[in-house]
Amino acid sequence: MSEDQEAQEDELLALASIYNLEEFQRDGSARGGEVRICPDLPRDFKVNVKAGGKDTDYGVSFLPPLVLNFELPPDYPSTSSPLFTLSCKWLSEDQLAAVCRHLDKLWQESPGSVVLFSWIQFLREDVLSFLQISSSLELPSPRDGSSVGACEAGAGPGAWAGPDGQEKPGSGTTLRADSDAQLLLQVLDFDGVRRRKAFDSQPFDCGICFSQKLGSDCFRFRVCEHVYCVVCTCEYFKLLIREGAVQGLKCPQSQCSSEATPTQVKQLVGEELFSRYDRLLLQSSLDNMADITYCPRYMCATAVLVEPDNSSAICSSCRYTFCTLCRQGYHCPSPCMGTEERETATDEPNAPYASVPKKEGGIRGLWDDYETGSQERRKVLEKRYGRHVLQNGVENNLSQSWLAGNTQKCPHCSANIQKDGGCNHMQCTKCHRNFVWVLPTPE
Repeated sequence: MSEDQEAQEDELLALASIYNLEEFQRDGSARGGEVRICPDLPRDFKVNVKAGGKDTDYGVSFLPPLVLNFELPPDYPSTSSPLFTLSCKWLSEDQLAAVCRHLDKLWQESPGSVVLFSWIQFLREDVLSFLQISSSLELPSPRDGSSVGACEAGAGPGAWAGPDGQEKPGSGTTLRADSDAQLLLQVLDFDGVRRRKAFDSQPFDCGICFSQKLGSDCFRFRVCEHVYCVVCTCEYFKLLIREGAVQGLKCPQSQCSSEATPTQVKQLVGEELFSRYDRLLLQSSLDNMADITYCPRYMCATAVLVEPDNSSAICSSCRYTFCTLCRQGYHCPSPCMGTEERETATDEPNAPYASVPKKEGGIRGLWDDYETGSQERRKVLEKRYGRHVLQNGVENNLSQSWLAGNTQKCPHCSANIQKDGGCNHMQCTKCHRNFVWVLPTPE
């Protein structure tokens, strides 16, 4: 084996021991291989895209690799330099050609010595400063007549191909780039994958159970980047969803308002609880909309859009027209009746069923009679009051009576709040605002 062959073999073995298979792969059939080098980026590095006359910056921690394919000639390193192809998606053809010329220059500065490791170190540590890229990279645009792709060079002068496909003097060849949108998507996708890989391999202290776990077993909020173990975060989310606090899936850190995304919630709690979360979140959003009310019919309860300066609304499901102020049948131009007036009002003469009692005692007695009565007694009551009224209306009336006696309305949003212990300082589970239980006035 000649001295050149020994030097080549030693260099290839050294590269294989330094870099993993994702970074270096040796060509088994020839004295060559491929090296994928991700350049080191400074903190807060951004890529810049020009679109529609406006610049947009995207923060990244990783850029797609520069790919160096090389082949070692028989007389390397004593006489000839390696034959190589350098490719990169995010460099323009001028930048890529300049890098290729610099690699040739590095070989010329140390003739007779192996040079691959020096090339790799330059591409990893110094290529950005060489191209005068400090904190922001402007992605090349094919519409500007630039292209990115591959640059080939060797011991002698090479040639590069322009957008018209004609070879021109220079240090290499370039290929047409992807579209702006495709290139940006590839850069951001690669950055996301590498960030996740780096996160998975690092240890973190859970802010809830205080145990140390790898990132692969942890959950990170996207905005604040606070980290907790998956087990604790999952139980925390499940508890909030079961209690109906779907607007509060926020970071457990004190004074932190970062929220988990629906995708993150679904990954942690599973399909069944996520369906409840999704339904309650929609319900909560509708409840907080000033122009949304609900059909007062218990069997319907469809969300109804309220028109401005109009006290009437029509349910889109059952077509019931009602007053949005008192939630009774629409009665314009007559004023709304108070509670006592409704309790003393007589039945409509042509009503198909008798109305249920107005007082709570009468409603409860009717319900007990229906629940404990025989089959014949139930049929009599259903014929008199209506089956749906007995099975749903009476129960809902009792629920309303219980709410009136055991809860207090939030002074901000009128949601029913029950106090089961603790001090009189209350926080509404719907609007999350504070009030005092004894004196229901805003704090």
